[in-house]
Amino acid sequence: MSTGEKNLTSRGRATRDRIVETAARVIMARGVAGTTIQDVMAEAQVSTSQVYHYFSDKAALVAAVIEFHAGLAEPAEPADPDSVEKLERWCRNAITTQIERDFVGGCELGSLASELAETSEGVRIQLVQAFARWEAPLRRGLRAMRARGELRPDADPDALALALLAALQGGILLTQTRRNIDPLRAALTTVMAQVRSAVITPSP
Repeated sequence: MSTGEKNLTSRGRATRDRIVETAARVIMARGVAGTTIQDVMAEAQVSTSQVYHYFSDKAALVAAVIEFHAGLAEPAEPADPDSVEKLERWCRNAITTQIERDFVGGCELGSLASELAETSEGVRIQLVQAFARWEAPLRRGLRAMRARGELRPDADPDALALALLAALQGGILLTQTRRNIDPLRAALTTVMAQVRSAVITPSP
């Protein structure tokens, strides 16, 4: 949260949030290139002065949209999954979300990354940081499992967390393209098999 955001009144924050959430929705439907400030103003029912009070230009608004998607709770549920059961629930949540969406829309953050990662180094770094926020709970959970002796000492929690995030992103993209859940389910199932192979089975 920026210093400017911290200083907002409750009414100002509500207006800013409405603009960002509206921009996120419009961009998801039309893409960044196909979205103008005027489009967002019309959808959010705000004036030019209101938009530019919070955002200096379109790039600043897009940056806020990236931050908005990075902060969504869904990819981190359950928080810090620190057991095979919780990781499996994380996978099921991702699969259920795509089924409920009829495989349309893909991943909002992934869509932004595919469109914006090559546009500027600053935007690319912001996207890296956004994905890192999604990866962090997985890393913490898997590190906790190894610290408790539930994973083999040679298991790499960070690599497993990255593999899960990569499976999520690639699986969602192919699921969106093929309009069926098989790619996402296969990707997550494969990585979870790798996680299970690193689990230490208690002695009888």
